Amino acid sequence: QVQLVESGGGSVQPGGSLTLSCKASGTKFLAYEMGWHRQAPGKQRELVAVISRNGATNYTDSLKARFAISRDLAADTVYLRMNSLTPEETAVYYCHADFLVDGRLGDMWGQGTQVTVSS
Repeated sequence: QVQLVESGGGSVQPGGSLTLSCKASGTKFLAYEMGWHRQAPGKQRELVAVISRNGATNYTDSLKARFAISRDLAADTVYLRMNSLTPEETAVYYCHADFLVDGRLGDMWGQGTQVTVSS
């Protein structure tokens, strides 16, 4: 069983920054692509950014200039640095990972971490 635990959410003023973390844990697993999605109130969940094991990244185009995804392979942890946040980016941010465990491919979502952008 693989678990994802997010941290780093909270409240920030417009224009502020936050860094989210997501650590994968379990036994005998190999995490492949990891990433972040978000879901604002009343809206569908949307992709923020993903990163592969070799460091290749993919962002929603509108976020690329302000957000940065990174990864620590040894720690099985993915990070999301968010700059110049706006109130419209208030959402629950979810970590996602594709992984191999016991020879089987699977995927997992974290429980989500709330980000609130408000003055």
